[in-house]
Amino acid sequence: MINSDEKAVIDVYQRHGQAWAALRGDRLTEVAWLDRFCALLPAHASVLDIGCGSGVPIARELIRRGFDVTGLDATPTMVALFRRNLPTAPIHQGDMRAMDLGKRFEGLLAWDSFFHLSPEDQRPMFARFQTHAAPGAALMFTSGHEEGVAIGDMEGSPLYHGSLGSAEYHTLLDAAGFEVIDHVVEDPTCGHRTIWLARQRRSGLDSTSIPPRRDS
Repeated sequence: MINSDEKAVIDVYQRHGQAWAALRGDRLTEVAWLDRFCALLPAHASVLDIGCGSGVPIARELIRRGFDVTGLDATPTMVALFRRNLPTAPIHQGDMRAMDLGKRFEGLLAWDSFFHLSPEDQRPMFARFQTHAAPGAALMFTSGHEEGVAIGDMEGSPLYHGSLGSAEYHTLLDAAGFEVIDHVVEDPTCGHRTIWLARQRRSGLDSTSIPPRRDS
């Protein structure tokens, strides 16, 4: 059963999306992690930005770096902002839990979006990641630092966050064919986010080619 606060996430972003976009701004606090994600991608790679929001700053930065970005967001307000900010980039309006685009991407990104799902809804998402991942695809997402639920605030409205534990994320990633490249809990260089970087396995993959972490 879905928590009532979790059901309200889309509504919160619908009502306060403009305010969120203004607060988010265009500062890339996550640039070091974005560098690492991009280092795993071939030139001009296709990237699916899951829960893309307004497209600023992350999708815009990926496009600036020459990647072919597709957005996915469930909130009409965010879809409209994305189209305004990035008029040449395709975007699909839809719930990530029903994601079925019929295409595989070389990069999958769910930054500050995946953790709005309940633990129960997060588990089947890894099969959806796998279905949309090309061989060797990079996957990066943010989670909570431990299993549980936390309720944040946006413009006075409760905002749901859920997380599994680290061991279960490792298990789910492995079962979906992803190798964990790095996992940092509450990274102080990135707004204390908990971050996962993984790559879909492929035949002949040489793990020694994975770039080392570069802290900003």
